[in-house]
Formats: sequence, C-alpha cells, structure tokens
Amino acid sequence: MTIPVKVAPSILSADLLDLGNQVRQVMDAGADLIHLDIMDGHFVPNLTFGPDLASKLHQSGIPLDIHLMVSNPAWAIEAFADYAEYLTIHVEATPHLDRLLRLIREKGCKSGVAMNPSTPPDFLKYVIENVDLVLVMTVNPGWGGQSFIPAMLRKIEEVSKVISQSGLAVEIAVDGGITGDNAQAVADMGANILVSGSYIFSSDDMAAAIQSLRRRTLLSC
Repeated sequence: MTIPVKVAPSILSADLLDLGNQVRQVMDAGADLIHLDIMDGHFVPNLTFGPDLASKLHQSGIPLDIHLMVSNPAWAIEAFADYAEYLTIHVEATPHLDRLLRLIREKGCKSGVAMNPSTPPDFLKYVIENVDLVLVMTVNPGWGGQSFIPAMLRKIEEVSKVISQSGLAVEIAVDGGITGDNAQAVADMGANILVSGSYIFSSDDMAAAIQSLRRRTLLSC
C-alpha cells in the first residue's frame, strides 16, 4: 500500500519580515502542517518564537506541529497546548517524560517525543503507549540550514522497528537537512512526516519543493 507523507515546512527558515505571506504560500502549495520550533536559549543555543505567534497561526486555521526545544518543558506545554495539533518534547529535557507525555494528551494534543542525534532510541519501548509521534532529529538542534546526518537513516529504521513491535499507530517525523535528495531514503526507513525549512523557503518554487518531498514508493503492510 502507498503510505502518504505529510510535509511540515519549518518557519525557522522563513523570512520573518514576510512571515504571514510565506506561511500562506506554503499552505496554498500543499503543506500539511506548519512546524513551529520553540527554543529557549538554554536547551539549545537560540531563541525563537512565543505563544503569541502560535496563537495567531492557530486563529488562522493553520494546523501546527509545535516542537518544544526547551528545558523543563512542563511550562511550555501549558503555554502552547491550546494551539497545537502535535506537541513534541525532548527526552533529554525532562526526567519526567512519561508524566509529560500524558499531560500533552490530557491537553488535547497529539503527544510527540523528540531525540537528538546522539540519543539512542531504547527509551521508546518504555513510553510508547503514551506517544503519538516520534521525532528523529537528523541534525543537532538549534539552527536551521544544517546538513542531514547520514547515520540517522539507521536510527529512523530502529525507531520504526520499535513502533512495529508495539503494534501501535505511532507516526515518525524527521527534522533537519531534509531535501528532495534524501526524502525518499528517510521515507523508505519509515518516516511519514518530513520537516523541512531552508529547502522549501529558499526555493523559487515552493510547491515543487514540497511535492519533491512526497513519498513515491510502495511499502507492504
């Protein structure tokens, strides 16, 4: 069967002076979600957006995939849950992962857990029942425009196996250096949400860039 890919442009790479127009362009071009990176300058060395922007995007009817790259993310769950379809926290950012994944669902969002490139996926089997999305970082988080780390293909495949063994319907997202050149490979390993920033927003044809990320292969059940 064909497993469709969702494309989530990351506005970290958008022109912030023309943000409203660029968001409308990618949604009109076929994007499924807008990926909103929330960085606190502590968990990662960068500061980005706050709840006000998330609220404005939500009011426009745009589905948001909110990625919390923050330390001690309980506060951010409270601040952003009203605006998110997917709300993702990092396993490295909290000693209370199970509790916070449950909280995200209680707030009415799909719960996501992200892991940095050097983090092994072994922890997943202990929280998988409370996870709707696993986000594999394919670059070190904090900055846009980085190159995809090839070893992450193996990690995506490992995550896919853990999910398959669980028998649960958990999605896999990848974030970092995703382009038309590697989208097929990450999809073949099991990813179905492709987060892409500079590849889309630096393109002269955003619709063509988004389309180039769509899955073209057939996978057996």
